[in-house]
Amino acid sequence: MRHKDEAKQDAIIRATVKLVNEIGFVSSSVSKIAREANVSPATLYIYYENKEDLLVSTYIDIKRRMSEAALEGFDDGLPIRDIIKRLWFNLFRFIADNPGDFQYTEQFGNSPYSSLVDQSEVEKHFAPLVEIARRGIERKIIKDVPLEFLQIFIFYPIFVLANPRLCAGFEGDEQSVETAFDMAWDAIKL
Repeated sequence: MRHKDEAKQDAIIRATVKLVNEIGFVSSSVSKIAREANVSPATLYIYYENKEDLLVSTYIDIKRRMSEAALEGFDDGLPIRDIIKRLWFNLFRFIADNPGDFQYTEQFGNSPYSSLVDQSEVEKHFAPLVEIARRGIERKIIKDVPLEFLQIFIFYPIFVLANPRLCAGFEGDEQSVETAFDMAWDAIKL
């Protein structure tokens, strides 16, 4: 069995994101992705079973890195608002700094490939956020609504504001991001 090289695997993921964002899922063949990653198609198959596995794995990898960024400096001993604010700012920064990755996740989430994802594989990375929301509800700090509502009202503004394709005029300076967070917080707090 051949040894897996993390640098090659990362190159394959980067190539997948780049090509899917440029030419779409259908046109991004294994051979084109391998060529862009500067590896042979046979090498790609060391890491992934097929194209679908590569696309799903790329999505899960981005979501994992997104959760790691969001949870940077996580301290569940802080007040709920402060925890969510840190998560919010971290996630905003990740999306603003990685627009290609975010674009890939958006496209993937709206594609038939999304049905191939084991949602528990993605959700496990965000479990601390769910726990904080539940704690906020129990302590009557956050509105007692379905978690999906909370996700939409607290995180969707990030997805729009950090995305230059959707909000080209938004200046991502500290004060603007702070104001946007305050508005999102007002939407979910009791």
